[in-house]
Amino acid sequence: MNIVRVPFFRTKVTGREVTDVAKSLRSGWLTTGPRVREFELRFSEYVGVRHAVTLNSCTAALHLALEAVGIGRGDQVLVPTMTFAATAEVVRYFDAVPVFVDCDPVTLCMDAGHLERQAKRHRCKAVIPMHYGGQMCDMFAIKELARRHRLRIIEDAAHTLPAFMRAGPRGAWKGPGELSDVACFSFYANKCITTGEGGMAVTNSMRLADRMRLMSLHGMNRDPWKRFTAQGSWYYEIVAPGFKYNMTDIAAALGVEQLKKAGVFWKRRQEIAARFLAGLRGVEEVELPVELPDRKHSWHLFAVKLKVERLKIDRAAFIRELKDRGIVCSVHWKPLHMMPYYVRKYGYRASGFPVAASLWPRLVSLPMFPAMKASEIEYVVDSVSEVARKFRR
Repeated sequence: MNIVRVPFFRTKVTGREVTDVAKSLRSGWLTTGPRVREFELRFSEYVGVRHAVTLNSCTAALHLALEAVGIGRGDQVLVPTMTFAATAEVVRYFDAVPVFVDCDPVTLCMDAGHLERQAKRHRCKAVIPMHYGGQMCDMFAIKELARRHRLRIIEDAAHTLPAFMRAGPRGAWKGPGELSDVACFSFYANKCITTGEGGMAVTNSMRLADRMRLMSLHGMNRDPWKRFTAQGSWYYEIVAPGFKYNMTDIAAALGVEQLKKAGVFWKRRQEIAARFLAGLRGVEEVELPVELPDRKHSWHLFAVKLKVERLKIDRAAFIRELKDRGIVCSVHWKPLHMMPYYVRKYGYRASGFPVAASLWPRLVSLPMFPAMKASEIEYVVDSVSEVARKFRR
């Protein structure tokens, strides 16, 4: 067997990014400065939301967004159980309570029916829809639910750059941040664009933007980078117990150049997804992801669901077979209500969220990245097909 090594992700950074980062290094301005401000302006324009606040992670963005809308001790926040740890852990930062919501069996986003039931059952103050893999939740339905239950909406948009949805075939396309109080993006190494580590919070509210910016750097009441310019002053006051969440100019310089390529990266992800969908359509042991007709998927992840009842091996063995062929896969995610901390803290049982619990043993995320070569794409398709055929019942 001719083995092709396919990593789960390979970063695509070109000479332009390297040149721009080097320019920032030579400028002498390394921390939060003019490149950060430029990145914010360009990003807010790109996503069509008035204000953008750069941060050192999406987790920081989620944390500051909840703080800005007033979440405090004992408050309840609706959170998907099928998500990364950060979506719920930021709720616990406030000693608040995450109220988990089961997932839709097709999209793996929040299930609308269960979300409604949980909102009626609990006195929640906010909801954090997470756009699984890059396909948006039904934000129109969530916005209406939030209106009825007086909830603030904080989007976990870590996978969506870009992604869109619309209400009906003639509706206007809307992206993260347009139907919520705050949307939070990730620029981690394997995301749609990267700054290495980094995040962004976007909002149409100047009040929320100002609060998040204030809290992002120790609660200083003056723009910190301006203190060291000709227009600035050395004097500042601490007006709130803030955090250390600011982004550096080095990271922002990379982000500015990556953002210019976001559309190109997205187009390439769409091409790879189309090839996967076409190549694996006839593999009966694998259920493929679905792009809903009213959505535009970012294809950050290509997560398949194994039909384990049709296989002689389980998910772990399936992944191991692909690894033996040189292909690195991942799993997104073990549901949070099944994680030891939340089991101990709240007494959750797997059966409490039956859809997520039943899907978790079936999930496999295949490699998906813009720098993927045509030969690698074909090798993944052939290998998944071969493993499924070899272990077919």
